[in-house]
Amino acid sequence: MTTDSVAVVTGGGRGIGRGIVEHLAGLGLRLVVNYRADADAAEATCEMARRKGSPEAVAIQADVSDLGQGRALVNTITEHFGHIDYWVNNAGVAPLIRFGLLETTPESWDRALGNNLRGPFFLTQAVAAAMIEQAPRRVRPASQILFITSVSSEMASIGRGEYCVAKAGLSMVARLFAVRLAEFGILVNEIRPGIIATDMTSSVKGVYDEKIAEGLVPIRRWGTPDDVGRAVASLVSGAFPFSTGSIFGLDGGLSIPRL
Repeated sequence: MTTDSVAVVTGGGRGIGRGIVEHLAGLGLRLVVNYRADADAAEATCEMARRKGSPEAVAIQADVSDLGQGRALVNTITEHFGHIDYWVNNAGVAPLIRFGLLETTPESWDRALGNNLRGPFFLTQAVAAAMIEQAPRRVRPASQILFITSVSSEMASIGRGEYCVAKAGLSMVARLFAVRLAEFGILVNEIRPGIIATDMTSSVKGVYDEKIAEGLVPIRRWGTPDDVGRAVASLVSGAFPFSTGSIFGLDGGLSIPRL
């Protein structure tokens, strides 16, 4: 990477996104922190990124589940920086209510798939087009697109079926773009976190504290945004130049089949 390399993190103001931004800042990247609603958190994350070594960190508002706002976000970034080198699809939502599988509503389904699957798919189309357009004049290392998914891509959780379906679909989206963009030298990979301590999981902390202590996670602790940030930074640093369409698991052994 070079000192003018640009990385974008959707949903970058809080939680996992903030952990990713922190570690990318340590690589000296210019950063875009995308956010939907919490401008104060996004600005605070940008300030942190500059302290950690980013020469430029800007917060840009856009609801990336909205296709028009997603395309406008890509255009704004390319107009400001001239190029996009690394894109991290991190933004997503959890179900507002954990319905039983037989009680899942169309409204909850549409919200989960709109935010966690439809939005990232069409946003990645726009990002890919921008990266392909800049490819002929590229002198920097390979561009990369990363998808932050979940162990729910593979592990069935009947209290939030719509979330599982969306994340499973997003895993396939990562593979599809990996195949399509390989000819342009664009790497596409998936990072699959397990149980991560964030605002999103705070409401179930007591439940999972007990389960983790009982051995649900072989490495008996919660994952952290720092864990995810380290993994993203490792990929972005170029440590895996022959990996595309790969899944990088970050779940403390949660997904290991056991008797």
